[in-house]
Amino acid sequence: MERHQEPDTGKPAEHRFTRRVALVNGITIMTILVLAAIWFAYDALLLVFACILFAILLYELAGTVHRRLHIGRNAALAAVVAALLLVFGIGGWLMAPQIGEQADKLGAAVPDALQRFRAAMEEQPLLKRLMASVPSPEQMQKQLGQLVPNAGLFFSGLLGAAGNAVIILFVGIYFAAQPHIYIDGFITLIPPRKRARAREVMDELGRTLSRWLLGKAASMLLVTILSAAGLALLGVPLALILGLIAGLLDFIPYLGPLMAGVPAMLIAFSHSPQQALYVLLLFGAIQLAEGYLLSPLIEKRTVSLPPALTIVMQLLFGALFGMAGVALATPLTAVLAVLVTMLYVQDVLKDPVRTPSEKHD
Repeated sequence: MERHQEPDTGKPAEHRFTRRVALVNGITIMTILVLAAIWFAYDALLLVFACILFAILLYELAGTVHRRLHIGRNAALAAVVAALLLVFGIGGWLMAPQIGEQADKLGAAVPDALQRFRAAMEEQPLLKRLMASVPSPEQMQKQLGQLVPNAGLFFSGLLGAAGNAVIILFVGIYFAAQPHIYIDGFITLIPPRKRARAREVMDELGRTLSRWLLGKAASMLLVTILSAAGLALLGVPLALILGLIAGLLDFIPYLGPLMAGVPAMLIAFSHSPQQALYVLLLFGAIQLAEGYLLSPLIEKRTVSLPPALTIVMQLLFGALFGMAGVALATPLTAVLAVLVTMLYVQDVLKDPVRTPSEKHD
């Protein structure tokens, strides 16, 4: 007895094709939505990233206290937060009058120093044409005034900076207190067969950023002390506020030290060109010491980013997201480097290249 065979209608192949089309469309729509969210809410996303960076710093400091003093991690985190608040609170209370007075003087001294610098340069025929392209102090103040509202992460102006600081403080503490809740919540969004790899990537990102942050914090503190002490020894006015500016801007590699050295050199030049030369040598020596001694030690324990790549990413993020993008360009680039290494080079290309922690451990 012959068995009747149904003709092959090709439905399984058609079903697979439909699923692939739906998958491609879904990925395309999600990509568009993610890019739209980044474009329209980049300031909030940068603020969240700043909160994560601060949380990682608190978590690592709490871990150090936990290991050294053999106390609970929550107690260690509370001790770290209390110590930071105490240090900055007492330091701010003791130095706030001097910092406030020097900040006011700095705001008035820089335009005056720039005017004197322009006058001195215009006496030289070769430099007169060059100085014609430099904006006047009034134009610089106007440009800075237009730049300040765009320099924040989410809010703008002085109150906005305070609001950003409060958000970073409290959200960072919440993240650092219970990081596994947020990490596990994110991991549940990943397909089950990919969750183990996603957790490996998250762990690598945490290790890379924590080591970079600890090293950068030490570098900023050292630059602050050396800059303020060196400027004070050279007799440059407003040495404390200029040192603080140098330390804060050291968070931005390569571009930050250049930005910090300009006001110090202008103020020194208003007293004498010789003093300005000494200030230039001071900042050069500090940056050489950091670049050839401290930075290699930091990069030995973290991701080593080529200088050209770092500067290009600073310019790119600065053009897209303003000053906040410039400030956060280096840690964002470190994150991208880890993601590209693990998710593309290792998983797609099957190249067993080592991650930053594997290279330096």
